[in-house]
Amino acid sequence: MLTGHEGERLPQWLDAVRQDDLPSLRTLAAGIDRDRDAVVAGLTLPWNSGVVEGHVNRIKMIKCQMFGRILFQPLRKRVLLS
Repeated sequence: MLTGHEGERLPQWLDAVRQDDLPSLRTLAAGIDRDRDAVVAGLTLPWNSGVVEGHVNRIKMIKCQMFGRILFQPLRKRVLLS
């Protein structure tokens, strides 16, 4: 489903999860059901926000590495130069 853009298979997968005896997956399925249209679109459409999420993750990592050490301006410079 993930690599083949086959979001239309999601309802069958959710039904199979509900029939199994795996409480964690049942919880996941319930969460997916709450926003099923968005999940199907994410599994079906070719667009994603991977590049943006990568930049956000990089900036968060830099902030964690430098936590409590410096002021905003040097942090800004390091984010922009990395």
